[in-house]
Formats: sequence, structure tokens, C-alpha cells
Amino acid sequence: MSSGRVAHLSRGPGVLLWLWKAVLVVGTGSKAWEVPASPFSTSSNFSESIQWEPSCHYRSLQGGVRITADMPPRLEGTWVSTRCEVRPGPEFLTRSYTFHASRQFSALQHYYSDGCCERPTYTLSVRGKLRLRQASWITRGATEAEHHLSRVAVVVHNPTAMQKLADRLAPACVGPALGRMVPGRAYELYNTRAGRSCLGALGFSMMEMGLVRVVTQQHHSVHGGGKIQELFLGDIHTEWTQRTHYRPSGYQQPLQNAMHHVHPCPVCALVYRSTQQRPPVLPRAPAAALALEGRWVSEHCEARPSVLFLTRDFTFHPDRHVWEGVYHHYSDPGCSRATFTLRATGHYALGNPSARLPGATELAFKVTQVRLTPWDDSSVRLLNGTRPGHCGPSGRWETGVERDVTPTAGCSALGIKLPHKEYELLKMELDPWKQPLLFTGERPTDGLSPDKPQRRPTSFQPPMVLCGRGKASPTHRTVSDGSGSNSQQVQFAANLPFMSNFLSF
Repeated sequence: MSSGRVAHLSRGPGVLLWLWKAVLVVGTGSKAWEVPASPFSTSSNFSESIQWEPSCHYRSLQGGVRITADMPPRLEGTWVSTRCEVRPGPEFLTRSYTFHASRQFSALQHYYSDGCCERPTYTLSVRGKLRLRQASWITRGATEAEHHLSRVAVVVHNPTAMQKLADRLAPACVGPALGRMVPGRAYELYNTRAGRSCLGALGFSMMEMGLVRVVTQQHHSVHGGGKIQELFLGDIHTEWTQRTHYRPSGYQQPLQNAMHHVHPCPVCALVYRSTQQRPPVLPRAPAAALALEGRWVSEHCEARPSVLFLTRDFTFHPDRHVWEGVYHHYSDPGCSRATFTLRATGHYALGNPSARLPGATELAFKVTQVRLTPWDDSSVRLLNGTRPGHCGPSGRWETGVERDVTPTAGCSALGIKLPHKEYELLKMELDPWKQPLLFTGERPTDGLSPDKPQRRPTSFQPPMVLCGRGKASPTHRTVSDGSGSNSQQVQFAANLPFMSNFLSF
């Protein structure tokens, strides 16, 4: 299961869940960025901070990593992909976005025919203006923005790609100029003066600019210290027909600041030096066979569409084909205020290598048992308000007490139905330090469950890191409000692993 099952779990009864989240947003804070009323002024500045303490002996979960998010975000500079990115479809690309103090931006999107980003097909060169608006009502910690495009041009890199591109474009777009395309030459697809737009056939949209978040990690004890800045832009709808007008409420994989990125990062330098005529050709990543055994955890607090913030914690037992998953849900983008925890168990079966995503493997997961722990009064009230027989022991929910919802075939208030089967897609890669990363399938944006083979994901969620081959100690996180006071500690006995938007692999 991926981070979509719980997203699915939040639809239908999702309206109730959304209202519940809205109450949390309004009721838990009185700060301007939580309840936006007007666009940001230059004096509006909020910094949220998280201190991750020792847990999994991995670089970004070690002690001494301070994470801050400034609002409004500071965008000036160039931000680049750190790996070959996979978008729903699938589409393979790398991105290089540059923002100027004048609010102007330029973007390069390099597209490829392979999942390693070794064979470039075409590059889109984009220019426009971005205006930051206000803190998002929907996605806490994000800033809403408006973008206006002034020019979009395409450069095709080989004759095969040129023919495929011409076949996708409408006849009106393949005019005299585009009809005589030459690889390496830029052709305009859109400009404000001519009002010519041929972008829809390419599924092109910059709606991702509608949601912006910048996070800074200050490492004091990892790799000799240093600063890493990440730019999170809005998520891309998993349905092709929806992506050009979808307003994001979650995030894509982040871009990193070209001046402040993870070292080593061979991809960063290649993408930074790229031009529309010279797309980066990425070095082939070391092959990594799918080896699930052990405990895998989220690298950072993760955001999902539908106002969900969570961390995932999965454990696999290949000898018995058993998996266990723990999804810790929070009401804030720093994962400091816990709302509830879902613990799922079940079985999985390995399938065939994916024909659409080389290096990925198809799997089928079955959820047979779910336990639920509420951590705040709002969650307790929600669960105790369900009808008898629809969500565990009716009227007996208590803060911090785990209850089994399997006897009631799930929990209708959260959209959990048991037993449940999903068709998944998993992939493993090695990072620059030769440490394994586990990618699980991205959940459908519309919240539908991938309960049929044809709904199997075609892109991935943020990677998880290997925490250990056995059980690890409880996870401790210390959270501060950025002022050094009112620190709060949240502790979970996180010995299990696998659910993500609500339940989501």
C-alpha cells in the first residue's frame, strides 16, 4: 500500500476529515500564517524548526540536523533536480528553475525516453513571473502563488523525438516552422504577444508554481556540517487529463539550491550546467535489486494532498511475506503535533518486473489488520462520534490508547475498509553513499485505491531509508517554535512500517 490508501481512506468520509483538519488549523494557532487573511508583506516572517534526534543511524535522521521553513519563502537563486525524476505517466525529466529578485523566473524541463535520464528527447524553456500571495489555507506551511507565463519554447534533441512530438501536437501547432523542426533549434510554442498556445497536447502546465515551500537543513554533525536548501513545489495530478488545471495541495520531489545541496551530488552539477541545447545526460545509478527485509522509515516529515502530514515506518519479513506498517499522522508540516497513528499488518506477493518503469517491481499487498491510536482530543472526539460497529470499540477511544478496528472491518470515519488489497510498485536505488533507498508507488490524486492492476502507480513517493535489519529503539523528536522556548517532545514506539496518506504504501 502506498500513501494513497489513507488518502483514499480520507475520501467519502473525506469531507468530515477535511473539516476535522480545518478545525485543527484554526483551533491550534492564532498566528497569521495559519489563518491567512492578506498577502504577505516583507515583515511577515515565520520560521518553524525541528531538531531530529538519534534514531536510525542515517545521515538525515541523526542528531544535529536543524530544519527550518521560512514564510514567505526566499526563492532567489537556481534550484535543480538531484536525481532523474519520475512523474505520473510515467514521464522522466530533470528540472532547473531560476528565480530573480524582480519576480521573474526561468525554467528548463529536460524530458527523457528512459528512467535513468540518459536519452534526452526534448527540452522546454519557460519564462514568466511569479508572485507570492499568502499562506495556504489548505496546506499548512506552504505559500500560495500566482504565475504568469511569457514564453515557452521547445528544443528537440533527436529525429525520433521530433516525429513523436509532431504527432502529439495539434495540426495548427505543426505549422511551417515546427513542420521543419531541426534538432537543437528552439521553436516557440507560446508567447504572450502572439497568444499562441500549443501546450495542452504535451500535458504541460506550471500549476506546480501555485504552492511553494522552502526548507533549510542545517547539519552540525553530518559530513562536517553544512546547509541544504530544498524547494518544494506543488504536486502533479496522477491523471493526465487533470494535470493542466489541477490546483496542488501536496508536493513533488524537492529541488535543491545549486549553492546549498547534498554533497556529493553529481546530478546537481550536470543539471545546473545544462542549457536548452545541452540537456544533462545523467550517469547510470548503480543497480539495486529489491531487498525488502528490515525496517524502512521516512527521511523527513512528508506532506500528502488532502492536508495530510505524516511519517511512515515499514517492516518487511520476506521469509513469511509479511509486512507491518505504522503511519504517524500530524496536524502540522513539521510533524510535531501528533493526531493519530495507524498500524497495519498483512501479506504481500512479489510480481513481475515493471514493463513501464525499468528497475521497478510489481507487488500485491493485502491489509488484514489495522490498529489505531488517537493522540489528541479532536481525534478522540471524531472516533467516539462514530456509530457503533463502524470504528472499533464505540465510545471507548482514549488518548494514547491503541484499539483494534479489525473486528468492525475497519473504520468508516477514516475510510478504512478491511480486508483490503492493492496493486503496488516498488523500486530500490543507492544514494551517493551507497546506502539503499526504497521508493513506493505514488497514490492517486483523486484518492481512489489502486485495487485493480490497471490502477497500479506509475510514479513514486519520497524515498524511505533503511533503519535496520531488526527492531529499532523508539523514535524521539524534539520540536521548537523557532524561538528556543516552548519545546515539545513527541515519542512513539515505532517498531513497524507501511501506510501513508492515511494508509498508504
